Amino acid sequence: MDIESFLRYCLSKKGVEETLPFGPDTLVLKVMGRMFAATGLDSEVFTVNLKCDPDWAVELREQHPEILPGYHMNKQHWNTVDFEGSLEDDLLCRLIDHSYELVVGKLPKKDREALEKM
Repeated sequence: MDIESFLRYCLSKKGVEETLPFGPDTLVLKVMGRMFAATGLDSEVFTVNLKCDPDWAVELREQHPEILPGYHMNKQHWNTVDFEGSLEDDLLCRLIDHSYELVVGKLPKKDREALEKM
């Protein structure tokens, strides 16, 4: 999956916005103001940091060399995923969906209700 496809997929989800809170080289995707994905725009390899259930994160890292502990993130809850490796787009989309859903699940009730109305 290339960066354009990744962005299109993420932006198709309710309440998602693109931001550059860490400067012009780090794109952060947020749902209702909360980060669920981040990628470096100046990196040679297209990787994305995605939130993940800690148990599944360990399992994924053991099964796929393209999935590593989150770079510059809480390594228990975040993975860095190589989008240029051999991972299938179906799995990449599942990982994006999972990250998005984890963040949505932790939103305050009023934000979840507002998201539902979008």
